[in-house]
Amino acid sequence: MNDTPTPAELLAAVSRFLRDEAMPALTGASAYQARVAANMVDIARRQIGLAPAQDDDEARRLQALLGQDLPLAEANRRLCEQISAGQLSLASPGLAEHLWRTTLAKLAVDQPGYDSYRRQLDAGRSSAADAER
Repeated sequence: MNDTPTPAELLAAVSRFLRDEAMPALTGASAYQARVAANMVDIARRQIGLAPAQDDDEARRLQALLGQDLPLAEANRRLCEQISAGQLSLASPGLAEHLWRTTLAKLAVDQPGYDSYRRQLDAGRSSAADAER
């Protein structure tokens, strides 16, 4: 068993240092590069935390769509081939939902502050709360 700090905690500390200490002390291109580095560290941290569950969900959806249990990269390649060949389209049951959920999962890692993503999350929370009532 690994002790703390966890990889996510280490990356969070690096991001805080870059944003709170390095960036204010830098100017011009160096400040910009520090901001880019902090953003990359934040993406890596989110990916460590989110990717395992996201990949499992995506693999289950692909298995349902394709009728085959394949490694994730192979399943995505097959999905692309079937879409290109016209064997699957947005009218195919489950495809649009799969594409939307995959897009939201990618935004959760890459751009969690993206306005459209935030609105979608808020809409999903409202729907879930309505269903509970």
